[in-house]
Amino acid sequence: MERLGKRSVRAIVVAAAATLAITGCSGQSLEGSGDKTDATGEQITLKVAFWGDMGLDKLKAAYEKDHPNVKIVLNSGEYNAQHEDLQKKLVAGNGAADISAVDEGFIVQFRSQADKFVNYLDKGGAEFEPKYLPWKWAQSLSPDGKQIGLGTDVGGLAMCYRSDLFKKAGLPTERDAVSKLWSSWDEFIEVGKTYTAKTGKKFVDSGTNMFNPVLAQQPVGFYNEQDQLQMEGGPKVAFDAAMKAINADISADLASFQPNWDQGFKKDQFAVLACPAWMLGHIQDTAPDQKGKWDIAAIPGGGGNWGGSWWTVPAQGKNTDAAVEFVKWMVQPAQQIEVFKTVGNLPSQPALYKDPAVLDYKKEFMSNAPTGQIFAATAENLKPQYLGKKNGPTRVAVENVIRRVQEGSLKPEAAWAEAIKEAEKASKA
Repeated sequence: MERLGKRSVRAIVVAAAATLAITGCSGQSLEGSGDKTDATGEQITLKVAFWGDMGLDKLKAAYEKDHPNVKIVLNSGEYNAQHEDLQKKLVAGNGAADISAVDEGFIVQFRSQADKFVNYLDKGGAEFEPKYLPWKWAQSLSPDGKQIGLGTDVGGLAMCYRSDLFKKAGLPTERDAVSKLWSSWDEFIEVGKTYTAKTGKKFVDSGTNMFNPVLAQQPVGFYNEQDQLQMEGGPKVAFDAAMKAINADISADLASFQPNWDQGFKKDQFAVLACPAWMLGHIQDTAPDQKGKWDIAAIPGGGGNWGGSWWTVPAQGKNTDAAVEFVKWMVQPAQQIEVFKTVGNLPSQPALYKDPAVLDYKKEFMSNAPTGQIFAATAENLKPQYLGKKNGPTRVAVENVIRRVQEGSLKPEAAWAEAIKEAEKASKA
């Protein structure tokens, strides 16, 4: 909660705390954030909108303990719906949460509306720039130099698999041996055919979760840097991979991030799925009794980045200074490490990749996989795509076409033409 007359002192304190934490935050508890309450003691409620599990429960409790006049209200909703709702509230000029998470697929859309968000550079945010991966900082920077977001995580890719189900199918179970099964997506599909033939069960969760990681590995996604739709490049490669998986009958055809997908985890309806770091939290929350049955292997085709988010503060809020203060606290090293350990989200501040608290961490739920080493290595080599203003809606439109093929309402041979048509609609909406 920045206040007039104390901003300079506050900036020095925060910078010093961040420096100390980054040089050695192993084993630290959650960091305090300076003053316990604001000068007036006024009660403040901050609403935070996001999706999935971003590890906020512990952070909320710690912050409220240090700030008894601040109440944090968490609103976790469906991924697409949260972004659509934020857009509607920005247009309406009221009703937006005090703090809203924005995913990489939508950040260009929102940074083009920078006047509707607090500019962190007006709130001492410049101190954070050298702490972030350069491309992560740049992705939320508007063309006129306003910074609308402070990065939470990045989505370096791996592959999560059920070692117990692999064993039943006669497949290798050790992560290094599993990684050697597939250097390409075609090899991955062949392994899937073997698994399905031996077990009578599906191999992968969803065609869309073939599409997204393959697309993330391409040099160019839906849009070039002139915001022109480019369907015949990366999207075609990814779409073809998804169709191959569906046609090979290895997909459980579940709608990702929907209730039937969550049931698929619990009922062993698939054995493997593309796994950016943030997916670990979803698996753990959805199927807690599967502890020790999951492990992590390399992803076919090499690296790629799928996902990663930012905290934004809509300018229409009544408590924007308090919201900025809470965001600054959330992205401090100790909090970022706590979130990594709790749900798996990999910080977007590279100094933390060398911190023993991250580098030496092993995820007990994931068969003690060295998640710090696995995901830190992928993050440092990422070459993210330009995603475009309409990337989010375009991706949703193409995913919906893939789902129609999965459910049988659209013939595979007509799917690509339909995907182009729906993508063009989304690009012009």
